[in-house]
Amino acid sequence: MGAMWMRMKAHRAAYTLSILATLAVGILIGTVINQGVKGKEGQKSDAAPLTMASPQQMSNAFSQIAKQLEPSVVNINTESTVKNVHRRRGGQGGGDDEDGGSMEDFFNRFFGGPGGQGGPGGQGGPGGPDSGAIRERSLGSGVVVDAKGFILTNRHVVEKADRIRVRFQDDPPGVQHDAKVIGTDQETDLAVIKVDVEHPLPTAKMGNSDSMQVGDWVLAIGSPFGQAGTVTAGIVSAKGRDIVPGRQFQTFIQTDAAINPGNSGGPLVNMGGEVIGINTAILSETNAYAGIGFALPSKTVVEVYNQLTGPEHKVSRGSIGIMFDAVENPAIARVYGAGSGVTVSSVVAGSPADQAGLKVGDTITTVDGKKVSKGSELVADIASRKPGSKVALGFLRNGKTQETSVTIADRAKLFAQRLGEDQGNEDENAPKPSKFGVTVRKVTPDMADRLDIPSGKGVIVQDVKPGSFAEDINLARGDIILEVNKQPVNSEEDFAKIESTLKSGQDVVFLVRQRGSSRQDGTIFLAGTLP
Repeated sequence: MGAMWMRMKAHRAAYTLSILATLAVGILIGTVINQGVKGKEGQKSDAAPLTMASPQQMSNAFSQIAKQLEPSVVNINTESTVKNVHRRRGGQGGGDDEDGGSMEDFFNRFFGGPGGQGGPGGQGGPGGPDSGAIRERSLGSGVVVDAKGFILTNRHVVEKADRIRVRFQDDPPGVQHDAKVIGTDQETDLAVIKVDVEHPLPTAKMGNSDSMQVGDWVLAIGSPFGQAGTVTAGIVSAKGRDIVPGRQFQTFIQTDAAINPGNSGGPLVNMGGEVIGINTAILSETNAYAGIGFALPSKTVVEVYNQLTGPEHKVSRGSIGIMFDAVENPAIARVYGAGSGVTVSSVVAGSPADQAGLKVGDTITTVDGKKVSKGSELVADIASRKPGSKVALGFLRNGKTQETSVTIADRAKLFAQRLGEDQGNEDENAPKPSKFGVTVRKVTPDMADRLDIPSGKGVIVQDVKPGSFAEDINLARGDIILEVNKQPVNSEEDFAKIESTLKSGQDVVFLVRQRGSSRQDGTIFLAGTLP
């Protein structure tokens, strides 16, 4: 028994030594193989070691810009009285079209109303709840560009506001400063407001938007949803965006920096801490950030600001009274035999272009000898010239080169009648509001053709006075009045004559083609008793 136990113990010891020896050999072989592979790779590789940038670098840059700019960015709070809100009609679009389309409709779609937030702020105001009037409160942003209190913002932020108040970053809670409007520009949706303060204000520096490239970092600063001092980061996604067809003075910088209702009027800033745009609109189906925002370039902003703060507080632009296809189409050039230039699609009757002999189908190729190939180039050149000055236009007609001299006109006055819109400029010869509280213009042949109205019929509503009889019966700018109390209205004189015969207490019935409707849609009656 003892001998057997000794043999088993010896066998177990031999087995253990065998395993240990095998492991030792395996480890040794693995080590040798591993060293061999490392040595082989080391001889062939010439790769440089990878390094990482400091995670603080970009973060510090953003925070430094934010600290620099935030004191100059303000929260704008506006209040306005809106009557008959339950009967207000929506717009037909934001284009510069003949039926009275305006930027207000565009921003109503994208921001939910003037100023960004929109919506009623509770009942009250003149007349009380029973009159249908409410106090509408809206929020927006702005940026101080002059230490004396001049602030840049959007026109739709302050438009029709009864009261404008501004809050600075370091103001105590509840403290706001009353502001007044210095000037507004409908074409670019820009406005300048001013607050009176006893000390110099921190200002933002304007940069050059032309220096920005797609892919450059930018920051958007403002008060989205009333959250003052909000900073978001993104890049320049695109340049030269035309987001409202027909708006010749609005090409935008597109960015993916988060812009929301309330950001409107705030600055878009480059990595040098300079304002290169004013945040103006968002593209969204939900009225909230969807990754596509638009800012008006600083190059345009500076030009408009300098005129709005000038003696006349308005923007003057030249025009010759033509229209052309906003979207370049090679087929037009092929059909009209023009290799390069701007082919005229319409000439406003009585305009400088009409007087100079320009016709539909002519292709403008030069302005004072300088070549033009796109409509935007032509508009930029002509608009920058003073009304009353002359310009030499070279053009092609039926393949033959010709030249004519054109006297520049004031764009606002030239197109106000055709568009049936108040361009924000006074015209001494313009008709005054009637007892109905409405200003009308004769429908021109060109307008009648575009609006599908018999030539020589009707007058277009240019303006409706707030609180007037016309507003009470829901008559709106851009509507076409065809008859008043069964009497045809084909001119301003017809309208004034009929109006003069009506007295307080009489019934008045307008036969109207509503703005944006077609002949197939028919006409409607708008009626009431004259107060």
